[in-house]
Formats: sequence, C-alpha cells, structure tokens
Amino acid sequence: MSLRHAELVKTLPPRLIRFFERFPPHLFAGRAATTTVQTALNTSSADPNAEHEESTSTTSSSMPDLLHPFQRNLNTATGKWQEPMYSLRRQAELVKLAKQHGVEELLPFTSKSTEARLAYRIENGIRVKGTGVGQKVKGHWRERTLRVRLDKRKQAMMDMPKMIYQWKQMGHGRGWKKYPK
Repeated sequence: MSLRHAELVKTLPPRLIRFFERFPPHLFAGRAATTTVQTALNTSSADPNAEHEESTSTTSSSMPDLLHPFQRNLNTATGKWQEPMYSLRRQAELVKLAKQHGVEELLPFTSKSTEARLAYRIENGIRVKGTGVGQKVKGHWRERTLRVRLDKRKQAMMDMPKMIYQWKQMGHGRGWKKYPK
C-alpha cells in the first residue's frame, strides 16, 4: 500500500505535494473521532533514498480544531473571522491540478470542487432569465412578434383572390378603404 502511495507522490506536482504536507487529506476526511492514518511521505529524513515509512496516528476530540484552508475560520480568542488561507482563484487552480492527477477527492471541501459545482448546477439550473419551467426568454421585439406577423401575412395571401375581385368590382380603387398599413 505504501509503495503505491509513494509512486503516486512521485507523480504529483510540487504544489500539490506542499499542500498535502501542510494539510494532510485524513484531517479533513470527516471520519470518526479515532482514525488510523497511513502516510507515504517521509519528510523527516534528508536522505532521498530512505524508505518511505508508514506512520499511524490517532486523532481524538482533545486535538485542537484545525483551520480549514478553504473556508473562513472563527478565532476563538478574538471572536473575529479570519479569511481563508487560499483565495477562490488559488482554490480553483488547486482543484484543477488535483483533478488532472486524479486526487481531487483528497482535497478539503471547497465551492470550486467538481461535486460542489454539479450540486449547485442541479439546485439552481442555468441562470438565464426565462429558462425556468413555464418561462420564456424575452428576446428582441422582432423575435417576439415574428410568429404573429407571419400568420398575418399568410392570412393576407389566402384572402388575396377575394381582395383582387373586390378591387376590380369597385372600379380599380374608387372608394377603396382597405389599403394596407
């Protein structure tokens, strides 16, 4: 198992490796209070040829709350909110990078993740006015009135033989009241 993790770590870009060293995935996985975690990184050794170690750690409720890197955090001492450690732009860049390398599910929750974006799209739909159920897109005046004008034109063409007959009966326009507008 650790060899597979070690191979995966070798393929990751340095930016993701630094992020996972600072915020290990198991801390934000939302598991039970007691968790066994295996890490494939050996950061304590300066020797690059050293074997990667498996370390086991146990988290408990007595462990202080970790700051979420992608969300605002409440400072308990001052009662003020601290901004996220990563801006939305940097969050999006990290998510894209993790998605390219197949480790997106290891990142902490962010509104830029694929699951969050899909959930938002399902909940809110496409945010274009008039695309909801029973709504119409406003469109330009010529687009809104096109069907009516075409129907009027079609009816006028169907009534044309009768109109020509009336025109001839009245003396070629004498007393004609039906001029087109």
